[in-house]
Amino acid sequence: MPMPILAVGIATLDIINHVAVYPHEDDEVRALRQSVHRGGNATNTLVVLSQLGHGCHWAGTLAEGTDSRLILKDLAVYHIDCRHVRYYRDAKVPTSYVLLSEATGSRTIVHHRDLPEYQADDFLKIDIQPYEWIHFEGRNVPHTRQMLQHLGNLDLDCLVSLEVEKPRADIACLYPYPDVLMFSQAFAQTQGFDHPAELFAAIRPFNPKALLFCTWGDQGAWVQTAAGEIMHAHAAKRVVVDTLAAGDVFNAGVIHGLLQQQALRQILERAVQLAGDKCAQHGLAGLVQHDV
Repeated sequence: MPMPILAVGIATLDIINHVAVYPHEDDEVRALRQSVHRGGNATNTLVVLSQLGHGCHWAGTLAEGTDSRLILKDLAVYHIDCRHVRYYRDAKVPTSYVLLSEATGSRTIVHHRDLPEYQADDFLKIDIQPYEWIHFEGRNVPHTRQMLQHLGNLDLDCLVSLEVEKPRADIACLYPYPDVLMFSQAFAQTQGFDHPAELFAAIRPFNPKALLFCTWGDQGAWVQTAAGEIMHAHAAKRVVVDTLAAGDVFNAGVIHGLLQQQALRQILERAVQLAGDKCAQHGLAGLVQHDV
C-alpha cells in the first residue's frame, strides 16, 4: 500500500462561461452554456493522482458556506483527505471566472480571492512522516519558504516538488529547496525566455540537484537532469476543446511517473500525453482510462 501524497495550495470555485469565440473589448456576447466546478492547481493535481491510484491529502484553506460544500463534495468523489484544511468564517471561497473559447479551447481567467492563504503555522502541525511526496504551489512565498525550510530540517525520505506557474515577488527564494521544479511556458516568457533551455540555465544555479520541468503548450514539454541533460517530448496533434488544468495534469503525470520509478523520458512522454488527453476533453472526470 503506497504512502499518501500531500499537496499544499488552493481550491477554487470555477464559473466557466463557454463562448463561441473570445470576445473583443466592449463586446456583449451570450454564453453558449455555463458550468460550475471545483478548480485550483493543487486540488486538480490531486484529483488526477487519485485516478492514478494514489492516496491524496490536501492542505489549504476554505471559507465556511455553501460554495465550500461543493468543493468538498467534489474532492470526496476522488477520496481526497481534507483533514489538514483550515476553515475561515466571514470569508469567500476564491472564485475563478473563466471564458472558454469553443473555437480554440483557450481559457481566460479572472480570479477573485478574499480568503487567507495557508499559513506556515498550520503546516508545521502536520505529521509529515506518512507522506512519500509533498507538492507545493508556488504562491504565498514567505510562508511557503518556511514550510520548505521546515521539511529541510527533518530527516525524511519523501520527495518535494514545487509548481511555478506565475511570477510572484521573491519566488526565486523557493528554488533551492525542492527535488523537482515544474515551470510553465507563461512563467518562462514573463521572465524573458523564449525556450525552456534558457529558463533552465537561469534556474540551475539556485538548485544544482533538482529535476527541472517546463511545459510549452502545443510544443510539448522539456526536462533537465542534474547532470545537465535535456530531453523533449512532443505533444500529439489533436482537437483541443479545453486547456483548463492541463498544466496541473502534467504535474500529476510527472509525480506519478517518478513515484513509479519509470525512466525519465517515459515519464516526460506520458505526462505530455496525459495533459493532451485533458485538452481533448472538458474537466477531469474519467481522464485516466489506464495506467500511464
